[in-house]
Amino acid sequence: MHGGSIPAVKAKAAQRVAEEKAAAKMRLFAAPVEIDPAQALLELVQWTAGEVRYWRAEVARIAEDDVESLTWGQTKTEEGVGVGEDGGYMSKTVEEAVPPVAYRMLNEASGRLAKYAAAALRAGVEERRVKLAEDQGSAVAGAIRRILERLDLLEWQAELVPTIVPEELRALSAGV
Repeated sequence: MHGGSIPAVKAKAAQRVAEEKAAAKMRLFAAPVEIDPAQALLELVQWTAGEVRYWRAEVARIAEDDVESLTWGQTKTEEGVGVGEDGGYMSKTVEEAVPPVAYRMLNEASGRLAKYAAAALRAGVEERRVKLAEDQGSAVAGAIRRILERLDLLEWQAELVPTIVPEELRALSAGV
């Protein structure tokens, strides 16, 4: 009477039940993870960026095969619809302007990536990364200074330190 037996309503209800079961299982088996919120945002950004890259490649592959399939395609085939001229049932194919799953997934992942990246920027994640890098740089510089002091270098060796150490550190940061 109220539409509860309509196939689309039944399918949506089944989907909700499946999602509730999956969420209950996750709550049962997932354990809390100790993580810095800024690090969590960075991981979400990185993970979702990988997802966007994957779906972008899938969409590109689809476009290579048939660019029209990005916006138009068969959405369903209905079997046993009407009676054909020979007296048997005929099927009907429905085509409409609908993007493929990969294209929809790309758009969803892109939206999430933008949301996570904006949240990370608002949270000052980049500034925090710079601060961490500065702190690490200071720690390395302090360690090098202490090492050189303990080595008790000869005067001519000590004079080479301001040239050699920065060169080697630049090479290290350049990945050489």
